[in-house]
Amino acid sequence: MSVSQLERITIEPTVAANACVIWLHGLGDSGSGFAPIVPVLELGTEHGIRFIFPHAPEQAVTINGGYIMRAWYDIKSMELHERADKQGVEQSERLIIALIEEQVALGIPTENIVLAGFSQGGVMSLYTGLRLPHKLAGIMALSCYLPSGDNLPKGLSTVNRDTPILLHHGVEDDVVPVDAGEMAFKLLQGEGFNTQWKAYNMAHNVVPEQLQDISLWLQSVLPYGK
Repeated sequence: MSVSQLERITIEPTVAANACVIWLHGLGDSGSGFAPIVPVLELGTEHGIRFIFPHAPEQAVTINGGYIMRAWYDIKSMELHERADKQGVEQSERLIIALIEEQVALGIPTENIVLAGFSQGGVMSLYTGLRLPHKLAGIMALSCYLPSGDNLPKGLSTVNRDTPILLHHGVEDDVVPVDAGEMAFKLLQGEGFNTQWKAYNMAHNVVPEQLQDISLWLQSVLPYGK
C-alpha cells in the first residue's frame, strides 16, 4: 500500500497551515473516531494546525478470531512481549513516514509536526517517532505500550531525544495495563528522553480533563498563533 492509498480525514485550519498533527487511531477504529475532538481542544481560530486522522489498513486480527478490521498491526497474543506483530509494525511505520514526507512536500517542516496516537496508534507514534531521523515537534502516545515490551525499539534515533514526548494512561485500563505505559515512560526517562507522564482516573478511553491537557501541550510544542 502506498501513501496515496492510505485514506484519511484532514481538517484544515482557517488560516494557512504551518503545522500538522498526525493522529493515529486504535484497533478496530478509524480516523473518524478521533476527528471530532478538534473543536473540543478549543484551539481558537487563529492557529495554523492541520489535523490528519488516517485510517489504518484492514487486516485479520488473530486475537479477534481472524476478524478483518482496521489495524496498524496484527495482535497475536495479549502478552506484552508478543502483542505487537513486528512485521506489521514495520509496514505501518513506512506508511506513517510517507505521511510525514507528504506534509514536508506541502511545506510543513518536520519540526512543526506532532505524531500522536491512541492505543495501537500510540504504539505506532512512539515506535516511528523514536526511530525517525528527523526532528519532530512532539510525540504523543495515549494508553499504549512499547512494541518491544520492556526494551526500547531497535534502531533508536537520538534526533528526538529533546523532543517533548507526552504519555497518558488510565489507571483503570483493562485493555493495556497502566504498568505497560509506565514501563515505557521509565525506559524513555532512563535514556534521557524529554518525557512527560500522567495517569487519569479512566479506563481505555479519553476524558475531558485529559483533552484540556493535550490542548495546552499542543499549544506549547507547535507554533501556535504564530
